[in-house]
Amino acid sequence: MTKLSVNINKIATLRNARGGDVPNLVEAAKNIESYGAEGITVHPRPDERHIRYADVHDLKPVLTTEFNIEGKPIQQFIDLVLEAAPAQVTLVPDAEDAITSNAGWDTIKHKEYLKEVIAEFKYHGIRTSIFVDPEKKMIEGAAETGTDRIELYTESFAVGYARGDKNAVKPYAECAGLAHKLGLGVNAGHDLSLQNLKFFNTEVPHLAEVSIGHALISEALYMGLEKTIQEYLKLLK
Repeated sequence: MTKLSVNINKIATLRNARGGDVPNLVEAAKNIESYGAEGITVHPRPDERHIRYADVHDLKPVLTTEFNIEGKPIQQFIDLVLEAAPAQVTLVPDAEDAITSNAGWDTIKHKEYLKEVIAEFKYHGIRTSIFVDPEKKMIEGAAETGTDRIELYTESFAVGYARGDKNAVKPYAECAGLAHKLGLGVNAGHDLSLQNLKFFNTEVPHLAEVSIGHALISEALYMGLEKTIQEYLKLLK
């Protein structure tokens, strides 16, 4: 069964909108775990517009499932991850002005940089994943960096599927197969939802984990958080 890691950035965004500590991020994360999610994902950015660096330290001692920290590996982020020692770190090439992640790594152009960062995390026993577009050459480049896994950037699939184009999943299936052949684990995330996840999970082989935040938290406004998570877990069986 593909594991579900819930990205709680949007809960932090809601909290930050009014200041204070409502909703409480730690309480929300513990509830999400109790509802059956197998992981918690956070994506701190330098401006701390949603997840704050302090949140990472608050979450680490109380989580009982896998903790996944995403972000661009600037020195501040690297230091944070080494201090928190999560189960997994996912490297994302965030542009400073990006509202959300909007591209995967060029694993060929940035191979040496990625190799250096990944070696540091792996030395400290942290599983590494690289955010990549569904392009075979980028999968091959990722394999040369020493990463443990890739995370397939799924926006183009979600857009195509919403338009009725089921062939939009083919590059993902092919890249997942290649990644597995090269010894890489396969994660996926971005714009996956209750509407498209079952098809994606069925069509893409070797899928270890999906990280879902925006859609899940949005759907929970209508269905409730516990029911929403249970619906996602059903789709991943």
